[in-house]
Amino acid sequence: MKGKRFDAEFKKDIAKLYLSGERNGASLAEELGIHPNTVYKWAEQYSDNPEQAFPGSGKLKPDDDELRKAQRKIKQLENEIAILKQAAVYFAKNSK
Repeated sequence: MKGKRFDAEFKKDIAKLYLSGERNGASLAEELGIHPNTVYKWAEQYSDNPEQAFPGSGKLKPDDDELRKAQRKIKQLENEIAILKQAAVYFAKNSK
């Protein structure tokens, strides 16, 4: 059975509650039926970057998305360079 799913706003609310000192992680976790480390993780993610915390299922933070796109482009360019090198060797051999 998969764990419970909570939306981003709910996670933010729990993180704020914990970070404000109003509630401790253990009591929040017990009330929600989750592991205390989950509360601590949510609080850490929220405090690291409140605007981009909890981007959602399958969605990347904008910085992560940019990084993935750049890595794909680099791989594509490396492949093109390898093909061009092979073509240069082929034409150098056949031009003699």
